[in-house]
Amino acid sequence: INMFELPKLDYSNSALSPIMSEQTLDLHHGKHHQTYITNLNNFIKSSEYEKLSLEEIIKKSSSENKAGIFNNASQHWNHNLFWKCMKPNGGGKLPPKLEDKIKKDFGSFEKFRAEFINAGVTQFGSGWCWLSVKEDKLVVSKSPNAENPTIHNMKPILGCDVWEHSYYLDYKNKRPIYLENFFDKLINWEFVESNL
Repeated sequence: INMFELPKLDYSNSALSPIMSEQTLDLHHGKHHQTYITNLNNFIKSSEYEKLSLEEIIKKSSSENKAGIFNNASQHWNHNLFWKCMKPNGGGKLPPKLEDKIKKDFGSFEKFRAEFINAGVTQFGSGWCWLSVKEDKLVVSKSPNAENPTIHNMKPILGCDVWEHSYYLDYKNKRPIYLENFFDKLINWEFVESNL
């Protein structure tokens, strides 16, 4: 029987400061992510979903329009990826394999950077921006609320949370600045490459 649990971070809550403050991580990881997990466990208790993997729960609840289960399961999945996509003193130079693939599929690293940040900036309301593999090609996309690209047969390898609780304490309404800082100073490119 599946009881989902909050994953431990690979870094301390203060390690991403000042780009992402300790206060934001306390709240975002400790409270928001925990709430999705608590809700998910309550939703699937004593149901057929209880025996499924997280990915299976997301696909099944999406196809069956079970919004409560889907939103919490998908947000749990999204955050699991999000925490791994960051590291202290992140950003910087890309590992060679990933760099080659990005140049091949986007034309240049600069073009990819602009496209990724723009996806996050233009996601109206809460949601996510993504770098995913779709039929062996890298694509940037955005999604509303809890939705993630796996339900569209894509494999997300990098995700950035643009819900307000992800940046509001640190950046107020300046989402573009948050996205630029995330991209340039937090991304764990080695982890992103490992997802290829």
